[in-house]
Amino acid sequence: MPVDEYFTAIFRATEAAAAAGGTEAEIQERTQAFLQAHQGDPKQWDATGVAIEVAAVAGPHGPIPVRVYRPEAETTGAILWAHGGGFLAGDLDMYEAHAVAVELARRAGAAVASVDYRLAVEGVRYPVPIDDVHAAWNWWTAQPLPEGAPIALGGASAGAALALASALRSRDAGTRAPDALLLAYPFAHYPNPALTPEQSEAMAAVPHRFAPEDIEGMVRNYVGRIGDVPPDALPGAARLDGLPATRIVVAEYDDLRASAELLERQLREVGVPVASYLARGMTHGHLNHSPKLAEVDRSLDFFAEGLRG
Repeated sequence: MPVDEYFTAIFRATEAAAAAGGTEAEIQERTQAFLQAHQGDPKQWDATGVAIEVAAVAGPHGPIPVRVYRPEAETTGAILWAHGGGFLAGDLDMYEAHAVAVELARRAGAAVASVDYRLAVEGVRYPVPIDDVHAAWNWWTAQPLPEGAPIALGGASAGAALALASALRSRDAGTRAPDALLLAYPFAHYPNPALTPEQSEAMAAVPHRFAPEDIEGMVRNYVGRIGDVPPDALPGAARLDGLPATRIVVAEYDDLRASAELLERQLREVGVPVASYLARGMTHGHLNHSPKLAEVDRSLDFFAEGLRG
């Protein structure tokens, strides 16, 4: 299907803001005004039926903020969730953190810990974000849950890479491993795999792309180099056997779609049970938009089903 009208409206507004002229700051101000009205405020997402509390987890690099979402009804499982943002952006208030956590708690009856890992800014680099996510995972698995309740690990984009890397650490250390992995449009490989010719042709409809130099810049900022990248930094390069059942959400119009699809094939090859959902008409990062959007809603249902077992 074509790119969803929700996103084409953003494309048109961005082009109109630039065409109106003015300084870069004025163009940015017009664009942001449209986006705020179009997307809504993620901090205002309705959390009825979900109790929210904050915690600080002791980590190797200092305290790690975590926001915990507990369904007021029966808790039947849990998940640690990591937002995306190219390893250098994002926070606990974005849709991809706050609204996703609320909805997973509500739809799956799961306790959700959303982790505010350190970003790759001001000299922070690999493996610090993984260290933070893994410390939060070890803390979360030590919290009281109903006996036998499954506990999952998940994330979106760069957060999906961090979640996968943390799962690999647990596997290799022989410590508490997740019962499931939930990965949204994962950024799992460098170099990024190529799209098929058909996918490349379809992507012409998307003006905001992950160009090769953009991906190279993210990796260089995160790791500090683009050669000899550690396998767990972009963990599609790591050994993937022994991981739990995995669910992958793939965005149809996404330069990183090839990474998600390659990861699925890699997991299948080593015997990991894996299911995927193609979010039609969606661009990269669609969970960072309101769950009122139909494909965001369906993607969250796909993940909630995995949490319910």
